[in-house]
Amino acid sequence: MITTIEKLLVLQERDSRIRRVEGELGHIEPARQALNTKAAAAQTAVDQAKVRLRQAETSRDALELEIKSKKDLIAKYSLQQFQTRKNEEYRALAHEIDLCKDAIFKIEDQQIAFMEQAEAAQKEIVQGTRGLEETRRSVAADLAELAAREQNLQGELAALRANRQELAAAVGEPALPLYERLVRSKGEKVIVGVEHGVCGGCHMRLPPQLLVECQADKGIITCSNCARIVYWTADMDLAIVD
Repeated sequence: MITTIEKLLVLQERDSRIRRVEGELGHIEPARQALNTKAAAAQTAVDQAKVRLRQAETSRDALELEIKSKKDLIAKYSLQQFQTRKNEEYRALAHEIDLCKDAIFKIEDQQIAFMEQAEAAQKEIVQGTRGLEETRRSVAADLAELAAREQNLQGELAALRANRQELAAAVGEPALPLYERLVRSKGEKVIVGVEHGVCGGCHMRLPPQLLVECQADKGIITCSNCARIVYWTADMDLAIVD
């Protein structure tokens, strides 16, 4: 295998590692956002429970004022009953007192419902706060690990790119422009071996003359089907399989 092909294979492997590291780095920020979202969701759950608690307590307090208002009316109507001498007025006031008492019973039932809601919300707050603390600790640890991983990957990527420049310079003209043009159009695997008369990239059968040129190992040979750079080594079998 000619030296240029060997250099191109090393360059191709380096490019593959660069893409791998870039891919890993690309997953860092989404992972960080997911962790922050997890922590925010835990906080939101506690905040919402606190809102429900306040709403239940506010509604319960408002009902307490309604009860007081009804009791004040009962006291007022009772006093008027004591003062009146007319049976009709007495019965009308008694009816109003009964209506106030019925209203108080209904309001008290509503109060009980709001008290139950407040108790449930309070339990959610206690449990949610405990879970929030655990989530924060877990997220903080994961974020620190992500940051360390990101730093390591950035360092590795910088070293790979610097090394890539050296490798690319060593390949030189005209092979390097051809390689980079193929990478842009074909993807990462553009330097491929020939096995059983077939291109390792497109897997199409190669013309016999091209196989002879590969075996002669005299220069850069490209596949007549996909234009990838093809090469042959002694451990590859050129024999065509029907």
